[in-house]
Amino acid sequence: MTAQIIDGTAIAANLRAKVAAYSADVLARHGVVPGLAVVLVGNNPASQVYVRSKIKMTKEAGLNSIEHMLPETATQAELLAVVSALNADPSVDGILVQLPLPAQIDADAVIAAIDPAKDVDGFHPINAGRLMTGTGGLVPCTPLGSLKLLQSVRADLAGLEAVVVGRSNIVGKPMAQLLLAQSCTVTVAHSRSHDLPAICRRADILVAAVGRPEMIKGDWIKPGAIVIDVGINRVPDPAKGEGKTRLVGDVDFTAASQQAAFITPVPGGVGPMTIACLLANTMTAAAKRRGWPDPAL
Repeated sequence: MTAQIIDGTAIAANLRAKVAAYSADVLARHGVVPGLAVVLVGNNPASQVYVRSKIKMTKEAGLNSIEHMLPETATQAELLAVVSALNADPSVDGILVQLPLPAQIDADAVIAAIDPAKDVDGFHPINAGRLMTGTGGLVPCTPLGSLKLLQSVRADLAGLEAVVVGRSNIVGKPMAQLLLAQSCTVTVAHSRSHDLPAICRRADILVAAVGRPEMIKGDWIKPGAIVIDVGINRVPDPAKGEGKTRLVGDVDFTAASQQAAFITPVPGGVGPMTIACLLANTMTAAAKRRGWPDPAL
């Protein structure tokens, strides 16, 4: 068996096109351009690259991009003041504070300060609670994108056994809630689970979000499973030369591809979906705040 690749790049492009079409429609109907505000604190190179990509795709989708760049030395009070201003700005539909934040800033306090109706990252405790109770709210982008990838190859997930490896608030826990809402039987495992290989081998759906390069081996995969690899890890690549690196996931892709029916690559799988879902969340937030029809993205 050789797994079919789930092309996250193509699926994300399609989702961004839907966002752009809805944005063009609301501009024509209401004369409004929805706005996404991105706040970056400090000089983290990975964060800077990610934010530039978000800004570019926001503009390409026809949304207004608002950027606030604060120095590494910014205080928590200064960041909270920016968040407060964005909360009060009627032209801003979504607010994203790029993580991680410098050590002097309490990330939880900042997340809690964002208006839940504008929390397009889906990290606010109110949105987390709404996800757990199935009462709506904005959903974290990476789990939401992972679910869309799953549904691209199997629309009905009801009754399948799903294993999520990883228990973070950003991916693991919300992913489990989304799968429960699809009527899956869900196990949340992690690096300290006893006999993790045996747990993984039960999975019809395996979502790897543990943050360890190629930790999940090919013989951990149930034949015919769907594998969603959330991991993005940079490892040395001597074949390219000294000091060179390559990106790998949390799954041994080559070996797992011989077992799974469907699998996401790294890069080109979950990654592109995260930004696409951020844009979709912004449009969903704008529609709800402004009383427009649900874009159903």
